[in-house]
Amino acid sequence: MVTRLLGRTAVLSALMVVLLAAGWLLSGHLVAGVHPLAVAAGRTAASFAVLAALAAAVPSLRAGARTAAARPWAVAYLALLGFVLYYTGTLLGVDRIGASRVGLIVSLLPCITFAIGITAFGEKATARKTTGTLLAAAAAIAYAATGTGGTGLDGAVLAGAALAFGGTVAYALYGYVYRARLGDLAPPAALPAVTGAAALALGALAAAAVPLREIAFEDWVGIALLGAALTAPVFVLAHELILRRGPLYTSAVALLVPFLVRLGEWGLGWAGPPGPVALALLTACAAGVWLTVREPSRTTSGRRSATVATEESTP
Repeated sequence: MVTRLLGRTAVLSALMVVLLAAGWLLSGHLVAGVHPLAVAAGRTAASFAVLAALAAAVPSLRAGARTAAARPWAVAYLALLGFVLYYTGTLLGVDRIGASRVGLIVSLLPCITFAIGITAFGEKATARKTTGTLLAAAAAIAYAATGTGGTGLDGAVLAGAALAFGGTVAYALYGYVYRARLGDLAPPAALPAVTGAAALALGALAAAAVPLREIAFEDWVGIALLGAALTAPVFVLAHELILRRGPLYTSAVALLVPFLVRLGEWGLGWAGPPGPVALALLTACAAGVWLTVREPSRTTSGRRSATVATEESTP
């Protein structure tokens, strides 16, 4: 009933945003006591276990999973961009400058995706998308300047920001590469190979850098919960949205996440309530996201749907 009233894409988008926000909150809690590489490796391994079990249990997904595994270079490239570089950069950034600042850097993903799309992948820059992306980015930057209460731009802050920004650029590229290399496969079929490769790579990095035996059992439980209950469903939802509407739409919707995280921190008692300026910037950011992802007119939408269908059916 909800899907019928709001539309499948809207429901998938809202669910992805809620799960992403919950994942950020749990990640911030875990990174406070566990090395970021261990969190990255553990959550990816737990996600792989869930996605692999799903693909094995559903006959229609098995062939797709075998097809993805037969494309090792694509799998390796996607594992590097979307997991190794993204998780390493953002979680190491959280360890240095905190989840609030990293979340705001990640919130600029639509701007990065937009720039990559028009410069490297030939996407068209409409006035509405440009205005919406710039408005949302300006609101995010202003929120960072007024609401983080940071310690200044010392070396640690700059290093953490560089790590988070690099990871965000890698994830923006990942969206386009995924659509080009594995876009012909259903996300639940394609993701086991990618997450499996990423889990192996991150596991090797974590084993070399972190004394894993010293991590408490309850922390491993939290990491497993993060990967299996939050990260794995988000993978499927995000990749489904990438195929339905493209990387820019998916990135723009995800722009809401750091602000929901801020409200979640307030609700959990980790921070005070956002003030009037913060609320105004939240509203401006939401307006920018709406401009970026708003559906075109029915006539234009029909033309666009036909074009997308033709492109996706072309080998």
